[in-house]
Amino acid sequence: MQTLRFGDKGLFVQYLQTALLRAGEEPGEIDGIFGRRTENALMRFQDARGIRADGIADRLTWASLYPYFVGSTFRANGAGEPVAVPLDPGVVFTDLPYSSFLTACVLEGLTLRYPFLAKFPIGRSVSGRRIEAIRIGAGALRVGINAAHHANEWITTPLTLLFLERYAKALSENGAIGGVSARTLYERSTLTLVPLVNPDGVDLVTGALSEGDSFYESARALSAFYPGIPFPSGWKANISGVDLNLGYPAGWENARAIKFAQGFTRPGPRDYVGTRPLEAPEDRAVYDLTNRERFDRALAYHTQGGEIYWEYRGYAPQGSYALAQRFAAASGYAVANVPYDSGFAGYKDWVIDALRANAFTVEAGRGTNPLPLSDLESLYAENEGIFAAALTP
Repeated sequence: MQTLRFGDKGLFVQYLQTALLRAGEEPGEIDGIFGRRTENALMRFQDARGIRADGIADRLTWASLYPYFVGSTFRANGAGEPVAVPLDPGVVFTDLPYSSFLTACVLEGLTLRYPFLAKFPIGRSVSGRRIEAIRIGAGALRVGINAAHHANEWITTPLTLLFLERYAKALSENGAIGGVSARTLYERSTLTLVPLVNPDGVDLVTGALSEGDSFYESARALSAFYPGIPFPSGWKANISGVDLNLGYPAGWENARAIKFAQGFTRPGPRDYVGTRPLEAPEDRAVYDLTNRERFDRALAYHTQGGEIYWEYRGYAPQGSYALAQRFAAASGYAVANVPYDSGFAGYKDWVIDALRANAFTVEAGRGTNPLPLSDLESLYAENEGIFAAALTP
């Protein structure tokens, strides 16, 4: 974690302010500016915990703040063993931009609060950040959902995590989710969620990577070859400049010809296919997971457009169109065919072509990427029914 002090600005200052607020302090507005109110709040927090009250967020201070990121504190039980005790509010943050750090905290917090969830690593990004999956369910229907192949579509990470948290809460309370008994979903299906496929790219877009960082500067240099795409908000690719949803072995050569003809001939913010299928370690991680799990249904979450794509080059497995219609009815989105220029080398395309399984791309919401965080609750309302329908045999 970054060491922060008075005068600093950025995403991690927002995180610091939010944790202090959750700890009962008053850091002022959550604005990412480390001013005097934030400094004073931090000093009070440090003093109350026996930490040198210098107003500097160092490693020891961040460690003391950690419970407020995972939503649980720890107490000893009768045997002297640490037990997680939930803190209010919930685990999934709905008011902060996401990053690899925040996503890891949320996944840890969810497994602490709901022990029937299991998280596990599936690979690492270009920079070495862990890519994690989390699983819920004990049923025969195998469902895979992934989010944030594209960096500036990072809102799909809290969107999918919010469903997971509300599903887990409903299950623990014998409630319903999306109009369906959570217990029924749990007994009939198994969901494996990869909420953040592209951690490096998301960190770039949301500000977890800052000027001076070597990966930030490398991406900025690549972006300079595409001056018409805003940096970093227009960045979709991984940190090496490879578009992750153009890296799967399903018509990759077609995708290369199309994108090269459009001028995307070198690494950059978007639409560069790389030098070969599965070149990017992020794609390889999702590919290997999908091959191991052999999902019956797979959904890749993107933004935006309010559309559901369900076939590949005129082919779809049995039941795909009917499922797409159920998703559309639940969300108000349109069942659509992918435009030819975008119709190759995507995750959905590969699952349909190689595994002959039902697979969908959901283009959630409407607007301009990156969609604002203020859209999250409306996005959730549109998509809860899709998630529940995907888990219903």
